Amino acid sequence: MIEYDVDLVQRARAGDTLAMAQLLDRLAPYVARICGPIALASGADATQETLTAVFRGLRSLSRPEALYGWVRAIAVREAVRLARRDSAGVPADLTDLPARGDPQLAADVRDVLRRLSPEHRAMLVLRDMEDLDEKTVAAALHLPPGTVKSRLSRARASFRKAWSS
Repeated sequence: MIEYDVDLVQRARAGDTLAMAQLLDRLAPYVARICGPIALASGADATQETLTAVFRGLRSLSRPEALYGWVRAIAVREAVRLARRDSAGVPADLTDLPARGDPQLAADVRDVLRRLSPEHRAMLVLRDMEDLDEKTVAAALHLPPGTVKSRLSRARASFRKAWSS
């Protein structure tokens, strides 16, 4: 986190509305990049819920330099919550994918992610798309590192199976 961000967080925490607006504008693309692949159709809603939670809870953030980790944890929580809501009662069907060479090949990755559980999507987004180490993923999801390792392995296996079908 650069010095500018720390100053911006401190000013926003002190009640500077312009600093809060700048901070939320700065965080929005980062939050959307996390929420979109996890919450899918509800990615925009998850982004909005995350930014609202940041707005409401920023004063509780004791260490401004921890902003991005704190925001990431909120984003994953909100994205998984909305993805669960959307997929309640809809079992994953990993067999109905477009064949290789199909005109929709460019949509395959998103389609495969859509078919995975929200928890597996969160694992893949944080580890493989955001390039976070397993310890950081574990902290963000409030899980033991061993659980992250096993879920990540299962998520990758499910993704590979669906991708190669």
